[in-house]
Amino acid sequence: MHTILKLFIGVILSVGYFSIAYGQNSLLPKPQRVDIKSGSMKSPLKLSDLSVNFVDLVDISGVSLEKRGLELKINIVDSISGAEMNLDEAYRLTISKQGACIDATTQKGIFWALQTLAQLQKEYPKGGIPCMEIVDWPAFRVRGFMQDVGRSYISLKELKEEIAVLAKYKMNVFHWHLTENQAWRVESKIYPQLVAEENMTRMAGKYYTHEEVKELQDYCKSLNITLIPEIDMPGHSAAFVRAFGVDMQSREGTSILKELIAEICDIFDQVPYIHIGTDEVRFTNPTFCDEMVAFVRERGKKVISWNPGWNYKAGEIDMTQMWSFRGKPTPGVPAIDSKFHYINHFDAFADIVALYGSRIGNVSKGSDQIAGTILAVWHDRYLDSEYNMNIENHIYPNILAIAERSWLGGGSQYYDDYGTNLIEGTESFESFRDFESRMLWHKSRYFKDLPFAYQKQTDIKWSITDQFPNDGDLSRSFEPEISIKPNYIIAGDTINVNQAVGAGIYLRHVWGSLIPTFYSDPKENHTAYAWTYVYSNKRQDVGLWFETQNYSRSESDLPPPQGKWDYRESKIWINDKEVLPPTWSATHTERSNEISLGNENMVGRDPIALSLERGWNKVFIKLPIGKFSVPQARLTKWMFSAMFVTVDGRERIELIYSPEKKK
Repeated sequence: MHTILKLFIGVILSVGYFSIAYGQNSLLPKPQRVDIKSGSMKSPLKLSDLSVNFVDLVDISGVSLEKRGLELKINIVDSISGAEMNLDEAYRLTISKQGACIDATTQKGIFWALQTLAQLQKEYPKGGIPCMEIVDWPAFRVRGFMQDVGRSYISLKELKEEIAVLAKYKMNVFHWHLTENQAWRVESKIYPQLVAEENMTRMAGKYYTHEEVKELQDYCKSLNITLIPEIDMPGHSAAFVRAFGVDMQSREGTSILKELIAEICDIFDQVPYIHIGTDEVRFTNPTFCDEMVAFVRERGKKVISWNPGWNYKAGEIDMTQMWSFRGKPTPGVPAIDSKFHYINHFDAFADIVALYGSRIGNVSKGSDQIAGTILAVWHDRYLDSEYNMNIENHIYPNILAIAERSWLGGGSQYYDDYGTNLIEGTESFESFRDFESRMLWHKSRYFKDLPFAYQKQTDIKWSITDQFPNDGDLSRSFEPEISIKPNYIIAGDTINVNQAVGAGIYLRHVWGSLIPTFYSDPKENHTAYAWTYVYSNKRQDVGLWFETQNYSRSESDLPPPQGKWDYRESKIWINDKEVLPPTWSATHTERSNEISLGNENMVGRDPIALSLERGWNKVFIKLPIGKFSVPQARLTKWMFSAMFVTVDGRERIELIYSPEKKK
């Protein structure tokens, strides 16, 4: 059992009169150490005269202060006793009957302590915060989020909303991917043709001015966020080639690029790093990377590069960022782990389980070698609204998951144990269920007007069969469609029925065998069946979230045929009545990343309206699969997601999900 969980259970047993409220433990990320004491701080806070230098930090943090009240004291100290690492971000927060006190070695630690205090005030809006001492520090020094604005421009307003969430949950890096094949998104005064409409192939004319760059840079700094701009080179540079007619690796191209990088370094005068990309490209100039790294360093910046990318040795680069399963740390060079952290491939429910449970860099805490992680979202597939970019990538739930994991450290796997599976009775299940409860507490208080589709799923239970061989006939029927049994016999083989938990179940992941799923050995040309019973205490109108192919935002997959849930003949019945899909808004038959996703993903459309009867309602799903890669979709997801929500899709309907009809 997790140490902090043990602590709070102990509190519940020993300090009964306030333990029920605080036992819910809404803090996110969970602090490293909490010592609950007797009593509570009942009055509001005022800023101590000794702390006036920190009034701006208090204002930004959202901590509430009154003209009269108990004192909030803030102190810069030499050390934090009990903090184990990353001491520049560590803090001690003491809540007593006399007030609150923050000790930290730098303003970073003070800022994070204020986020914790603000959450406690939110949990106890009428006062009565339990007395406690929190000693807290981050397990990893890099805790970041990346937005790809090169492919799809995102407004400063939206970026600021996302960055504000990063700060609230103690994330400290915003990675700004500014250039791509589709467009160069940062203004150049010396080469204005770079941002000319004719040199952009998507969202033409959309870019960030020098003034906007300065504005976002200042905004990040005010929130304790390190901004990392990325100018991708020499690959992902078709926009550069369109503007100048030369490749970056040519003598002329490199000369132009150096002028641009000098301008970038001047614009981003407050950032410590410049990211230079170097991924997914054939190098024709073997000196290009070394030359560009040296040029950036001469301008006082450190340099980050993707791995796989150019093969650097220790001393030749300041930090690498691992992507794809082939990414690996370079000995002697700090590494940022972004492998399996590409949320543009994530579904609403299953992938966050693997993300939350993962060990960053396959270690429990950071080191000189493993610096931390950056969660990334890539917009290869065009989405025509910022709302859909956010909600279909599940940006906020995934940020909260990685915020806690990167701050707290630990984790039960490196995507290679339970994967996306919720396994009842395991420590990882209890850990995720605790996180889920706290995340939903924060959703209800901080994300009411923001895109946030996630709902509770740890009590949703299914029966799922082993795989029935369909010999490529996706319409073929099997016995579960006639009768539900504990097992089945086909051609002398036993087809067993097993249990699963969650609103989203992968039978085979989009990344294939790299991510464990419900089937340890999923097979092509097979059919699965899943069912549960849902208890409703009344007859009621509900909405159904349902999908059998969550559409990655980096794939050009075709929409389903009209009248079909997918191109695999998947079906769903409620109380033995087939539920038909919505009318699909996209009807194109040629794959293209430039044709926007329509209503293919369930969180991007209205739920299916239907009625549940009073008592038990049967939910039955058929899930055939042919080949794992087909013309309609390069990366097939063999999966399903199902949940009953309110008709408007904003909240989950509270029901009992039980294949055995157990209340």
